[in-house]
Amino acid sequence: MLEIRRVVTGHDANGLAVVKFDELTNNAVINRPGAVGAVIWSTEGFPVDNTDDQDGATRELGTSESGGTIFRVVSYEPGVAPRMHRTESMDYAVVVSGAIDMQLDDMEVHLKAGDMLVQRGTIHGWVNRGAVPCVVAFVLIGAKPVRTGGQILGERG
Repeated sequence: MLEIRRVVTGHDANGLAVVKFDELTNNAVINRPGAVGAVIWSTEGFPVDNTDDQDGATRELGTSESGGTIFRVVSYEPGVAPRMHRTESMDYAVVVSGAIDMQLDDMEVHLKAGDMLVQRGTIHGWVNRGAVPCVVAFVLIGAKPVRTGGQILGERG
């Protein structure tokens, strides 16, 4: 299972900076065979409320959060089948380890450890053709649906 240390700061009653959580994630979910993800934190609304003491990893969430953010880490096993999808979010992704192919409508991009991606509401899927798992850290920021060619490209998949 996916275990990642998360450290979350906050404030005590006197306004001093403290560590609220320092633990291994225990909320990993198998989204489909070969893909396991864990939410590190999430928020709702902009600007974000840093005084909210609710554990952002325990909120009920979909793939993305309209009007909020999700910080999620996903491990893709070798051979994982793609799930073509589009979210109403702007996604920042960092490949932490391994390598992965991002499929788009008519093209594919190979990403390896250290590569960074800004994914702007496009239809996409992830395929690991390597011999080792690929771990990707994602920050999804709620966004307006994409409008192009006179049509709205809403969430899918």
